[in-house]
Amino acid sequence: MMFHQIGTLMPFILRRDRVRLPLWMIVLTLVTVLTASSFSGLYASDEERQGVAETMQNPAMVAMVGPSYGLDHYTEGPMLAHQMLLFTVIAAAIMNILIVTRHTRGDEEEGRTELLRSRPVGRLAGTGAVVAVLFAANGLLAGLMGAGLWALQIESIDAAGSFLYGTAIGATGFFFAAVTVFFAQLSESARGATGFSFAVLGVAYLLRAVGDLSNETLSMLSPLGWIVRTEAYVTNLWWPVVLTIGAALCIIVIAFSLHAIRDEGAGLFPSKRGRHEASFFLSGPLGLAVRLQRTALIAWAVGLFVLGVSYGSVFGDLESFFSSNETVAALLPPTEGYTLTEQFLAMVMSVIAMVCAIPAIMMIAKLKAEENKSRNEHLLAQAVSRTKMIGTYVGLALVTSVIMLSLAVSGLWSAALTVMDEAISFSTMAKAAAVYVPAIWLMVAVAALLVGWRPQLSSFIWLYLGYSFLVVYVGDILQIPEWMEKLSPFGHIPQLPVEDLNVAAVALVTVVAVALIVAGVIGYNKRDVAG
Repeated sequence: MMFHQIGTLMPFILRRDRVRLPLWMIVLTLVTVLTASSFSGLYASDEERQGVAETMQNPAMVAMVGPSYGLDHYTEGPMLAHQMLLFTVIAAAIMNILIVTRHTRGDEEEGRTELLRSRPVGRLAGTGAVVAVLFAANGLLAGLMGAGLWALQIESIDAAGSFLYGTAIGATGFFFAAVTVFFAQLSESARGATGFSFAVLGVAYLLRAVGDLSNETLSMLSPLGWIVRTEAYVTNLWWPVVLTIGAALCIIVIAFSLHAIRDEGAGLFPSKRGRHEASFFLSGPLGLAVRLQRTALIAWAVGLFVLGVSYGSVFGDLESFFSSNETVAALLPPTEGYTLTEQFLAMVMSVIAMVCAIPAIMMIAKLKAEENKSRNEHLLAQAVSRTKMIGTYVGLALVTSVIMLSLAVSGLWSAALTVMDEAISFSTMAKAAAVYVPAIWLMVAVAALLVGWRPQLSSFIWLYLGYSFLVVYVGDILQIPEWMEKLSPFGHIPQLPVEDLNVAAVALVTVVAVALIVAGVIGYNKRDVAG
């Protein structure tokens, strides 16, 4: 009777995520299909495609997208699977982590689970319903991607490879759904479950990257290392999919066993005993905001430093690889006065900047999360103004972005210094990073504007960040028009050191950010705060 009424609870989950879940699947499918379509006709000759294939063998690209395969005949299918599978898998993993946390530990925190358990509902019915819905959703996502790619009728994108590609994404998404269900039993908060799950995703990516560069055994310890070895459209290996689904089912069985023995609302990790009296640091909203995000900020700080190190560690091999390959040298002629490594730096810095925007935006999202739990009203009932409340979170977000970017650059420079004969100076890297600060601040400003005026739409800031990554990072591959790139603040930032500093553009982004922050504060003061 543990799963009694599981079928009744599933429609409720689908009802609550009637917009969120379809939107995730539609966006992931459309991006995949449009990317595949753009590859057709992107290169005028086989020689150009083979030149791109050569670039895929350099250590930087292996670390980013996985081991190379199908390079002897680098057509649209192998190109899609090699360059896009890993990034799409990560997006699917994020979707599953967020949705599972929302319906498991999130519902327990907000009292929904207790309300349901007061009815004749099995102890594991709620979690079982979440698992069933996510299994079906990932299966549907796999089918949509496979059918969408096959429908393009591109010769090298056949049915077998297309459905393997889609199934690989769905299987990995379900694996991280299982991981999140597991951590929902260990942690006593939604924040903890989400943090641990994202940590597993980050470690999986780093293990795969290091393993693909040095030791394949390390890659085989990572679910991401398994799935990139499907070699879709080339050899079409299904064992990584079977292994991933099997591992997910084992984790789910363990999670169910843990859920059956733990107290509702509690986690199996012991709670840390708090102080009898709060410290002076918690006497105001600033200290409280920092305390609420302390664990996440520390984790992001370490993660971004490691991310910088992982990118910097491949700098030593780039120049020799490019200079020794005539085909690559013809396709990627260096900008006058700048090395190819400096060009790579300009591209990498835009990616790092967008990743650094995530913890900054999370700080604003925390303000909304505390409001949803009716905690902010207790502070606002004291001698704390609304302006001070939102200003505290916005200020911390702005400072957080600078700190995170600084740590990532420090890791990048320190690793590059050890592997390059003539390392790029720290000042060059710092300038290339600092120019992105206004763009990150504009993302924070948009988040503050949504929280101030339309808090129910605040989660759409993540879609905007995803859009920014798409148009800036893969805009050239997808041949996205320039005006679409300019819709993102990152599209206005010059890529130093290769491009000249456009002071006017950077200043404009800064001014717009300030204006939106002011507008967000005004909106927060005018609207009702959920209680």
